[in-house]
Amino acid sequence: MGNSLDANLLLAVPLAPLAGSAIAGLLGTKFLGNVVGRKVSHSATILGVLIALIISVQTLMAVMDGASFNGDIYTWMTVAGLKMTVGFQIDALSAMMMCVVTFVSLCVHVYTIGYMAEDEGYNRFFSYISLFTFSMLMLVMSNNFLQLFFGWEAVGLVSYLLIGFWYTRPTAIFANMKAFLVNRVGDFGFILGIGLLLAFAGSMNYQDVFAQREHLATLTVPGIGWPLLTAACICLFIGAMGKSAQFPLHVWLPDSMEGPTPISALIHAATMVTAGIFMVSRMSPLFELSDTALSFVIVIGAITALFMGFLGIIQNDIKRVVAYSTLSQLGYMTVALGASAYNVAVFHLMTHAFFKALLFLGAGSVIIGMHHDQDMRNMGGLRKYMPITWITSLIGSLALIATPFFSGFYSKDSIIEAVAASEIPGSGFAYFAVMAGVFVTAFYSFRMYFLVFHGKEQWNEKHHHVSHGHDSDAHNEEEDHEGEHHHGLHPGDKPHESPWVVTLPLVLLAIPSVIIGYLTVQPMLFGDFFKGVIFVGENHKAMEELAHEFHGAAAMGMHAIQTVPFWLAVAGVAAAYYCYMVNRKVPELFYNALRPIHTLLDNKYYMDKFNEVVFAGGARVLGGGLWKVGDRGLIDGLLVNGSAKLVGWFAAIVRTFQTGYIYHYAFVMIVGVLATLLYFFPFWHA
Repeated sequence: MGNSLDANLLLAVPLAPLAGSAIAGLLGTKFLGNVVGRKVSHSATILGVLIALIISVQTLMAVMDGASFNGDIYTWMTVAGLKMTVGFQIDALSAMMMCVVTFVSLCVHVYTIGYMAEDEGYNRFFSYISLFTFSMLMLVMSNNFLQLFFGWEAVGLVSYLLIGFWYTRPTAIFANMKAFLVNRVGDFGFILGIGLLLAFAGSMNYQDVFAQREHLATLTVPGIGWPLLTAACICLFIGAMGKSAQFPLHVWLPDSMEGPTPISALIHAATMVTAGIFMVSRMSPLFELSDTALSFVIVIGAITALFMGFLGIIQNDIKRVVAYSTLSQLGYMTVALGASAYNVAVFHLMTHAFFKALLFLGAGSVIIGMHHDQDMRNMGGLRKYMPITWITSLIGSLALIATPFFSGFYSKDSIIEAVAASEIPGSGFAYFAVMAGVFVTAFYSFRMYFLVFHGKEQWNEKHHHVSHGHDSDAHNEEEDHEGEHHHGLHPGDKPHESPWVVTLPLVLLAIPSVIIGYLTVQPMLFGDFFKGVIFVGENHKAMEELAHEFHGAAAMGMHAIQTVPFWLAVAGVAAAYYCYMVNRKVPELFYNALRPIHTLLDNKYYMDKFNEVVFAGGARVLGGGLWKVGDRGLIDGLLVNGSAKLVGWFAAIVRTFQTGYIYHYAFVMIVGVLATLLYFFPFWHA
């Protein structure tokens, strides 16, 4: 491809999934009469994503050889000298993201053939996930804030559609509306940040804004005197807090598990929730000029990493354990951003995408084998019935807890070291949070593993566990839309391995979950892979410290057994083994001794209750006041009904003169003429 990439070939990357989405969504649904069947729908969407993956891999290889592209593809409009365009910036960061998005999406597309086989909305689901792939690709390939915002909002819209895919279920509607509203809060900050940069830089193109960063660093926000870049970067990060589910805007992600499992892997593990991490990394030239913004980022990430991990310990729904794990790992990535270790954050983004998608799809395979029962307390001993799901889930769990030589080890251990070397205010608390999170992650990960795949076969027990509330384990995902009133195995039934269209993606994702970290740690963190793409200020030394300590991937893995994080992870696994394989009374003892803490965790720190009372309640009070005073009193009462009454009153007075008698009319005319003369010719002033 030479030194410049082909724009037409790059354009095919997002357009191929869009074409597949159009075929499945228009021709494969009732919208145009369901012209094509299921086979054509899934074939078209899979082919589109496969084409995008092939071109993305070719693009990455070309970028590694020195090729690049930064240019406009289409000019939408020009207003007062401001160009609004569609364009691509293809470098190491965007090329890597393109490969991750398309590979995980392809695995999810194939997996969906088996998982959604009995669903009436089969074609519609394929259309949605392919449309999501298009939206995410437009986001990561953009070279300007306008296209970034388009992709940002588009992935939010498709996420809303997918979370509420089973729209006849009240819990799904509650969850997708919650996700939509919480993301609007973050997006309000995001658009404010874009607006500030546009107002002072006069352009929406990344490179134009970055070129003025030194000048922007000297400016303040009019009226309040805050440093401009600090305000803009914090606003941009608030957008990332919504998309990447950072505290306190994290509340939407666990409830999004109401959607089908494939979208949990595609959207809420590997792609959409990492959009915020990608965006901050892309904006590194701006964030590096504001230690205040970086401090804000690292503290928010630390809170998310630790406290969301605690919530994973008490979950019984298999998908919710993985969901809170995602929240915690997103916190780790955010901490790395705040420590100015952008390379490490993006590296963990990549490795996490593979093993977390693997864990979500593994959970979906377990759900299929258990006849759509998601409660781990009803499982146990699945290892011998579902061998492929078992071994791939074990690989995903080992990668998640940062087992040496697995992919998660290289990225997660690098985050901990980067935070230890950081001097950003708040890095001390962040270091404690990520270290404590190592034990917590290992504990809840292997608690899930042991409850599901080992121990006593609980599905034969007479009393199955049932939870309550909108996030009930009883409200399993296929129960309502398939019209089935029973979930879980029938008496005498046994779990079964999933079909090959489900297990093949598990194997494909398990491979990079093992080897990708070992192969890429040196070029991505300490080589020239991100040279000229990610910028780190001279006063931020975390990456220099990491480079000084790094002596190769093999040496890093061997050295791990001498480090504290490794033994914290071992302790977490050992504690989970003892509590759930050796002495099942220990968790009950802890529950009785720490019941107030369990109640706090079970209620998710009362964040939902706080939002319900303060924000939703406040909105109801404000809305009620506006309705009564504004709508009923001012608009209906004064403007509409009041004007009608005024006309009626005036008409009633005028009507008294309409008697039909000529002398009455003559009298009115005389009075009228006299009044006119008195008004226009005030002779008494003469």
